[in-house]
Amino acid sequence: MSDAVAAKAEGSTVPIGLVAAEQAEATLAALPPALRIQAELGKFAGKTGQIAQLVGEAGLQRVLVGIGPAAEAKATPLRALPARLPAGLYWLDPSPSVPAADVALAWALGAYRFDRYRQKHAEPGAKLVAPEGIDREELRMISHACALARDMINTPANDMGPRQMETIAREVAEAFGATMSATAGEALIEAGYPAVHAVGRAAAPERAPRMIEIAWGEAGRPLLAIVGKGIVFDTGGLDIKPPAGMRTMKKDMGGAAHALALGRMVMDAALPVRLAILLPVAENAISGDAIRPGDVIGSRKGLSIEIGNTDAEGRLVLADALARAAELAPDLTLDLATLTGAARAALGPEVPPFYTDDDALADAIAAAAKAAEDPVWRMPLWTPYEAALDSDIADLKNDPDAWAQAGSITAALFLKRFAPPGPWAHFDIFAWNGRNRPGWPIGGEAQAIRGLFRLLKQRYG
Repeated sequence: MSDAVAAKAEGSTVPIGLVAAEQAEATLAALPPALRIQAELGKFAGKTGQIAQLVGEAGLQRVLVGIGPAAEAKATPLRALPARLPAGLYWLDPSPSVPAADVALAWALGAYRFDRYRQKHAEPGAKLVAPEGIDREELRMISHACALARDMINTPANDMGPRQMETIAREVAEAFGATMSATAGEALIEAGYPAVHAVGRAAAPERAPRMIEIAWGEAGRPLLAIVGKGIVFDTGGLDIKPPAGMRTMKKDMGGAAHALALGRMVMDAALPVRLAILLPVAENAISGDAIRPGDVIGSRKGLSIEIGNTDAEGRLVLADALARAAELAPDLTLDLATLTGAARAALGPEVPPFYTDDDALADAIAAAAKAAEDPVWRMPLWTPYEAALDSDIADLKNDPDAWAQAGSITAALFLKRFAPPGPWAHFDIFAWNGRNRPGWPIGGEAQAIRGLFRLLKQRYG
């Protein structure tokens, strides 16, 4: 979080120099001989991610960090610094290759730790003095929102059920003067959310499904709808997942966590919009009341859905939420969901695909994501695959025919049937770091929302 970026220096500080590969030789030549020898012995050459900790009689004197070729330098690798450097206070030498604000944000994101369940909490680590001239408020709002999403994803399902999701959403709403409503349990049927109810009805009564809606902003402004899948745990239902597939399913509410975090940034920045955050929340549990393969359920839009696979439940709850968004006539709709394993097969865990049939929106998303170093990749809404969703007895089915193969694309095509008219984009995120490395601890990860926040500032700011 931004707490790892101090407002001012208190005590002694250690300078950090960002060194491009083509500057390495000159940088080393300018060092005092004792420090230069250390850097040379460590074969420091300014390669991306390379670190030289140069020590003098009084301790650590200077840190050199390689950023690779200047024209290709990025802030993202600098997320590793808080974990790789010893505890202490550091300040940044200005670099023309990487904006200071980007360095500070990378540092804040890399300093994130989740130690709620550890008896011994992490000791204070490396801190960066806020570089002069950066917007510390924006640093705070982005890093804290990302930390909120990661905390929610990392929290196990026994402590992050539907009720806890509602509580957190209410706290966020109240913090910014927004209104919030929640419809739970059997009331979902009367309120017109039959698919949310069907997915979550097998859970214990205290973990009943619910539809959460947050409204914020002044009348007359364009409406932004943000929708997030909130499956607090996904067993797969009667089409039960194998143990390996179920192990990380506490993260299946990652879309809702991301939607809430992005909405929080919008409200925190006071963007001139009306905001609707729509969170369909449920546990895909197994009991005598669980939905079955072959069942036909209703949806808020009125389309009937044949259940071919109870493990394709995320698109069902999103269908009702997107239909609700359509009723609000949004200027822009964004939905985020940990939706398919096929997305990982296509692009791996670190590059979420997104889908839209609006070319201008797609270009704006891609440009904002690149500028924010928050990678996403556009995938096609390939309409010939829509036939794979045809059902023999209902309007459509939730498991596409095997011939289509492209599971992430067909899931997006399913959602498109329910999405509001006008600009809409769907993000099939992973929301997880599967390997432990400095700056990226195993566990929840915030994806796409930093780029989306940049897009929203450009579109509405």
